Parts: sequence; C-alpha cells; structure tokens
Amino acid sequence: MTAPVTMPVPVPLEQRPTWRARMEYLGYQIRRSPLTIAGLTITLIVLICMAFAPWLASHDPNALNLAQRLAEPSAEHWFGTDEVGRDLFSRVLYGSRQSVGVGLFVAFSSCLVGGLLGCLSGIIGGRFDSLIMRLMDIMLSVPSLVLIMALAAALGPSLFNAMLAITVVRIPFYVRLARGQALSIRQMGYVKASQTFGAGRWHIVSWHVGRNAMPPLLVQLSLDIGSAILMASALGFIGLGAQQPTAEWGAMVATGRNFILDNWWYSTFPGLAILVTATGFNLLGDGVRDLLDPRQQGK
Repeated sequence: MTAPVTMPVPVPLEQRPTWRARMEYLGYQIRRSPLTIAGLTITLIVLICMAFAPWLASHDPNALNLAQRLAEPSAEHWFGTDEVGRDLFSRVLYGSRQSVGVGLFVAFSSCLVGGLLGCLSGIIGGRFDSLIMRLMDIMLSVPSLVLIMALAAALGPSLFNAMLAITVVRIPFYVRLARGQALSIRQMGYVKASQTFGAGRWHIVSWHVGRNAMPPLLVQLSLDIGSAILMASALGFIGLGAQQPTAEWGAMVATGRNFILDNWWYSTFPGLAILVTATGFNLLGDGVRDLLDPRQQGK
C-alpha cells in the first residue's frame, strides 16, 4: 500500500519575510564578515571616484605643463606629475573610469551573453548543445591571457578592442556554468509540469532556468570584475589597450617604468590603484559568494 502524497502548504502572505526584514538580514550577514565590509568600502570609494572624477580632480588630466615635468608629490600635485607635467592624481582619478569601466562592462556583458547561451544550450540540447560546447572547449584550451592578447592584436590597439577581446574570452566560463545549471534544473518536476502545459523553451529559460541559475552566475560575475581590471591593465601595459592621451592605469605604469629609478611616484600610484581596486572587488566577490551560498545560511 503506497503512502498518501502530501502537498506542500503555501506560506501565507502575512507570514512571509518583508523587504525590510530581508534587508536587515542582509546587513547582518555583511556585518559578520570584516573582509566583505572592507571590499564593499573599497568598491564604493572607487565607484565614487569614477562618478565624481571631474569634481575631485585638482587639474585637467591632459593639460601639459613642461615647467612642472616629473615634479615630486606636493601640496599642489598630490601624486606628482608625469614626463610632460600632467597631474598624476587627476589622471589616476580619470583612469578609474577606463580601467574599472572595462571591468564592469566585461563582467556584465560576458555574464549576460554566456548565461543566456549556456541556458539555451542546456535546454535545447542535441546538435546545438554539442556545437556550442565544442566551440567553448576550443576557446578554453588556450590560456586566457594569450587568447586575449591575440584577439586584441588582431583587432588593433584601442580600449574598445581590448574590452571586446576580454569579453569574448570570458564568455565560455559563463556558458559552462549556466549549462550545468540548466541540465540540473530541467529535470525538476515544476519544469516538466510547465512543458506538459505547453510552455515553450524561451519561457522555461527565462522563467525557470534563468532565475534559478542567477546566484552562481552573480558569484562568478562579482569575482570576474577584479580579473577583468587586471587583464585590461595588462593589455594597456603592453600597448594593446588605451592609447595616449587617454588616462588608463596599465598604460601609466608602462610609461612610468622608464622613470622608476629617479621618479618612483610615476608607476607607484597607478600600480597601487590597480592593486587596491582589484583586491576590493575580489573581497566583495568572496562576500557575495558567502551570502548566496545556502551552506552558509544559519551559521
């Protein structure tokens, strides 16, 4: 004799946690992790510097002043000046718009394209899935930085081409992650019930698979921002990223290395900006991973 089937009892609306309660719980989880607070603080400071660079900068970042070339850090020029007298503090501030902007664009665009492609590949299956995954395997078989440099060199040295090359190389990581989630979710009972009632593939991807695959994709996205900033700075360092007179951290470090023995500040401050920003986004990514990890709930 089979046991009777018990249906789950829905939680009444008045007993569900409110938006305020959820925000309070989120704040409690963040306060429990000092490293997450540090990453969030650094990230907010960097974003504020990006948004208010024209008001925070003490000089025009592209204004030449040969009389002040390679001046040491002082009250007038907090980070000193470069070889043509441009204020390095202002250029570092404006450089955040280039370097961090590339990181944000790469992470969000590769997550959107790769997540959608991976979900469709897992749901459709068949030859489409085989074709997509073999293509992703080919891209993943080449070291990421080597492939990025090859694509950037083929497209031509510019900030946009560097951003495009990094985005293309990061897409396979999201495709594989989203496909794994789709293969798992499509076996769930509620997905099969939707198919029984005539739901199409796009409805299943957007309504069921996409929503349930979002947490791991968000974790990967938050961790990828710091890596994208480092990759963009590396391309700028070797001359495949932003070109003069655009202020970009990697290009500034590359130019400043020629003066490092006598003018230490030239490469030091842009390099510190790269280090602190990448560290902040990585700490924030670790915090997001802990917040979205079900195993951490209740600890």
